[in-house]
Amino acid sequence: MNLTIENILLVGSLLLFVSIIVGKTSYKFGVPTLLLFLAIGMLAGSDGIGGIHFDNPQIAQFIGIVSLNFILFSGGLDTNWTSVKPILKEGLVLSTLGVLLTALTLGIFVWFVTDFTIYESMLLGSIVSSTDAAAVFSILRSKSLALKSNLRPTLELESGSNDPMAYVLTIAFLTLVINQDQSVASIIPLFFQQMFFGGIAGFAFGRVSKFIINRIKLDFEGLYPVLVIALMFITFSATDFVGGNGFLAIYICAVYIGNQEFIHKKTIFKMFDGLAWLMQIVLFLTLGLLVFPSQIVPYFGIGILISLFLIVVARPVSVFLSLLFFKMRLRRRIYISWVGLRGAVPIVFATYPLLAGIEKANIIFNIVFFISVTSVLIQGTTLSIVAKWLNVALPEKAKPVSETEKLILDLPKSSLQEFEILPDFHVVNKRIVDLNFPKSAFIVMIKRNGNYIRPGGSTVLEAKDILMVLADTQDDFNKVNDCLYKLNNLIKS
Repeated sequence: MNLTIENILLVGSLLLFVSIIVGKTSYKFGVPTLLLFLAIGMLAGSDGIGGIHFDNPQIAQFIGIVSLNFILFSGGLDTNWTSVKPILKEGLVLSTLGVLLTALTLGIFVWFVTDFTIYESMLLGSIVSSTDAAAVFSILRSKSLALKSNLRPTLELESGSNDPMAYVLTIAFLTLVINQDQSVASIIPLFFQQMFFGGIAGFAFGRVSKFIINRIKLDFEGLYPVLVIALMFITFSATDFVGGNGFLAIYICAVYIGNQEFIHKKTIFKMFDGLAWLMQIVLFLTLGLLVFPSQIVPYFGIGILISLFLIVVARPVSVFLSLLFFKMRLRRRIYISWVGLRGAVPIVFATYPLLAGIEKANIIFNIVFFISVTSVLIQGTTLSIVAKWLNVALPEKAKPVSETEKLILDLPKSSLQEFEILPDFHVVNKRIVDLNFPKSAFIVMIKRNGNYIRPGGSTVLEAKDILMVLADTQDDFNKVNDCLYKLNNLIKS
C-alpha cells in the first residue's frame, strides 16, 4: 500500500495506537519498548503484512533529526546538574575519546573481515560509535533502574552528549569516501569547529531562552511550551547555520534551562516528557518502515560478527582506555561497557551514505540496522540482570526520584506553614520566579483578599498576601523565611 494524503493520518494513528498498546505490555516479557516499535514498523512495511511502501531516506532522515531534537532536549531538561557535576569529566571523556576509540577499533575490525576500504570501514565504525540517547533514556527510565555511585547520570550524560562526536566522524569519513584525494588531517578542523561552536551556542541560547521565557508575557499558559519548542529549533538550526553541532547545542541548552527556575516549568516538563515518547515511537516506526527485512538476511552472518565484536570488544576497550586515569571500581567500568546501547541514532546516521549515493551505502545501512536491533535486544533486555550481577543496582526502597518525576508527580510534603507578606517587604510586586525560592519547599496556595489563588512562576506577590508553603523539615521553612524576610532586612540596611 502506498501512503497518500487521504490515508496517511489513518495509517499513522493506527500504528501509533498499536505501538502504545503493545508497548504497555512489552516489559512483562522483558522486551524493550523501542524494539517493539521498530518491529511494528517492519511488519507494516513492504515486506510485512501491512504492505506500506516507504523507501525515502531523505524523509526518514528529516523525521530522525526532528525526533532527535525532542529526545535530546527532553533528556537535557531532566539532567540534574548537581548529579552530573561530580562525573562531568568522565562523561565528557566517554562522549568524545570513547566514541573515537570505538569507531577506530570497530573500523579496523571491519576492514579485516570485509572487502570494505579503510575509509568505508571507518565510516561504518563511526555510524555506530555512539550510544543511543533514545534507547538509554527510554530503557533506564521505563525500567526505573536505579544505580549506585552516579552510574546513571554518567550513562545519561554520555548518551546525551556523544551523538555530536559520532555525527562529526560520520560526516568526516563520508567526505573521505567520496573524495579519496583528501587526507585524514583535513577533517580535524571540522571536528574542533563543530564542537566549539556547538558548545558556545548551546550555553548562549540556554541563557537567552531562560530570559525570554521569564520576561515575555503570554496570555495563555499553553503557549509557553510552544515557545520552548520554537527556541529549541532556533538553537539547533542557528548553530548548524554557523557551522556548529546542533545536537550538542540543544542538549547543553536544555541542561542549562532544566536547572534554572522559569515560568510554568511543570507544564513544560510534562509536555516534553510526552513529546519525547511520541518522537521515539515515530522515529522507530519510520525506521522500521524504511528497512526491508529481506535485504538484511544476506548480511546476517557478517552482521552478527560485527555486532558481537562491538559489544564484547570495541565498546569495553574504548571505555577502559577512556577511564584509565579515573578512579573507578572495575564493576562500574564493566557495567558502563555493557550499557553501550545502539538504537535509532546509528540508523539515522546510516541514511547519510544512502543520500550521498556511495557504492556500499545499502550494505552499510543493513548492517547498521542489524547492529542496532541486536544491541537493543541483547543489552537492552539484560540491563537489570547485569546490574544485579555486578551489584551496582540500588534496592527498590532507595531509588531516587528524578527532577521530571518530582514535577509531574507533585510529591506532597509533610508540613504546612503560612507566611504573611507585609507592605514594606522587598518581595512585594516581585514574581515568584524571581525570588530564588528554596527548591525544597513549595508555595501551594496564596490567600489574597479572602480568595485563594493557585500560584505559578509568573504570579506577582502583593502586600498582605498569605503564602501557604509545604516542606518536609523546619530547616526548609527557615530557608523560606530567609528568602522572604531576611532579604527585606538586608535591603533596608
